[in-house]
Amino acid sequence: MKFQYYNHAVTNCIKRSKKVVVLIAICAMFSCEKDKQQADLIVTNANIYTVDDSFSKAEAFAVKDGKIIAVGTTSEIDNTYKANDTLNAEGKTIVPGLIDAHCHFLGLGLDQQAVDLVGTKSFEDVVKRVLDFQNERNNEFIFGRGWDQNDWEEKEFPNKRLLDKLYPNTPIALVRIDGHAILANQAALDLGNVTVNSKIEGGEVVVENGELTGILVDNAEMFVMEHWPQPTRNDMANALLEAQKLCFDLGLTTVDDAGLNKEAIEIIDSLQKSGELKMRIYAMVSASKDNLDYFLDKGVTKTDYLNVRSFKFYADGALGSRGAMLREPYSDKPGHLGLLVTDLETLKISAERIANSEFQMNTHAIGDSANHAVLQTYTKVLEGKEDRRWRVEHAQIVSPEDFELYKNIMPSIQPTHATSDMYWAEDRVGAERIKGAYAYKQLLEAYGKVALGTDFPVERVSPFLTFYAAVARQDLEGFPEGGFQMENVLSREEALKGMTIWAAYSNFEENEKGSIEVGKFADFIILDNDIMTVEANEIPKIKVLKTVVGGEVQ
Repeated sequence: MKFQYYNHAVTNCIKRSKKVVVLIAICAMFSCEKDKQQADLIVTNANIYTVDDSFSKAEAFAVKDGKIIAVGTTSEIDNTYKANDTLNAEGKTIVPGLIDAHCHFLGLGLDQQAVDLVGTKSFEDVVKRVLDFQNERNNEFIFGRGWDQNDWEEKEFPNKRLLDKLYPNTPIALVRIDGHAILANQAALDLGNVTVNSKIEGGEVVVENGELTGILVDNAEMFVMEHWPQPTRNDMANALLEAQKLCFDLGLTTVDDAGLNKEAIEIIDSLQKSGELKMRIYAMVSASKDNLDYFLDKGVTKTDYLNVRSFKFYADGALGSRGAMLREPYSDKPGHLGLLVTDLETLKISAERIANSEFQMNTHAIGDSANHAVLQTYTKVLEGKEDRRWRVEHAQIVSPEDFELYKNIMPSIQPTHATSDMYWAEDRVGAERIKGAYAYKQLLEAYGKVALGTDFPVERVSPFLTFYAAVARQDLEGFPEGGFQMENVLSREEALKGMTIWAAYSNFEENEKGSIEVGKFADFIILDNDIMTVEANEIPKIKVLKTVVGGEVQ
């Protein structure tokens, strides 16, 4: 009896001891949890490319108030932080939110309401798309964009005759893929009273056999477009929100819009303040005299979502429409040098004004003559002025002796231009000049950084096509074998930097974005594949699983 009592007592004691141990463990757990720092979001078990100075990797990070507060291993973050919102990345790759350093964000949204002519294989294909569009919409004005005669069997500019026959009373303006030429029917030409004798500095009205063809190059586009119905504020607001969705789906968290007017910037600011527009925007102000006067007087505007501190100029046109300004005539058009869109005196006076402000000057330069003129102008007005980060947009064809001028001037380049133009670019400039064209590695070596973009909607929006073109220099069919001018290929690390931290640097924003580091905005994306190790031909197929801006999934 005593023995049974003893056993029963021991059993009860053991049970009580186990309860005490469990209770102690629970108390310890709650105590540890209580001691942890509060975050809004914790991301763990990820393959993170931080893109910090050492290009280090990490597994986890914590976010509070839209910014990163810690980066480390999963155990370090789990043991130090707690949050109501946790994200287990399950080994997926995370990179900083991607930045498109040169695009037309508002233009992309507006183009969703136009005839899509991208990928047309003939002028007949263009006309068919116009007919289909107009049968559905019945618009009073027909606007389209995206044709490229270099993709057609007959690689000549189209003629307006068929459009005149089909739509004698409906104005039509069809913009070339690069935006530097339009095909207008007679009804559209009549808006600007265009005749075979119409002339404009920095533009060309193309005439053949004494007749208007309907092709207007560069500044000549304004004969028609100055009379074209302008989008309303509501149209622009809707376009911005539509462009935002397209860009967020592809992992872009900041875009540099290369050419915005005052009204567009005001709409952007309003939509961002209301919380509808979460895209961060670096605004390049279109460099009209009125815009220069207004914004130089107003000064830089900077919020977490909007940065207005640069002006966008055009030195010349585009290579595809033979508007790029060359130092020697086009190889496939003897005697033709291209077009200087902004005269050198205006460029010089504007540069001097901007150099005496906090603003940045960003100038479109395609041809070697345009690049030379811009580089010389920049170099002269920036003498003695440090860290101005003035940019040449495109820097597409550069004379051998001019690369050294890029040591103090930042190249802003678009890798898909190389793979779009490589089929015909040598025809335009010849075997010798092509060596200094699309020379991204040389430009990187000259300045030490390059900012990468797409120039969408001139090119497709996907930043993965940018990355692929930079590191493979091939089209989606793997042409050419071995890659196009591979001496100018970028490494994957250089390409990712160009789309993140270097692009942020080009915007004077490297201390707030462009890498996954403490103190920076929690802008990041989760990918379905590892962009740094996947086979090159798989890069264009990468999907964005989540786009996060300021710690919020978009």
